[in-house]
Amino acid sequence: MAKIDTRKPRKKVNPLKAAKVTKVDYKDTPLLRKFISDRGKIRSRRVTGVTVQEQRQIARAVKVARELALLPYAGSGR
Repeated sequence: MAKIDTRKPRKKVNPLKAAKVTKVDYKDTPLLRKFISDRGKIRSRRVTGVTVQEQRQIARAVKVARELALLPYAGSGR
């Protein structure tokens, strides 16, 4: 009888807690770039490992930074 491997997936480390960030700021573009894909899309919570409230802050900050031309908008995909 084969042994079934039942490993639990490792919990993602929250990158904001690791960087000791309390409030997400739209001017902090190096931090915000970690939450944007190479195509310019905002990465999901499941991928980044942040909380719901932090994801909302990140999304708002990215959108403001895009409006001020600090970050690029999502590409057309062509």
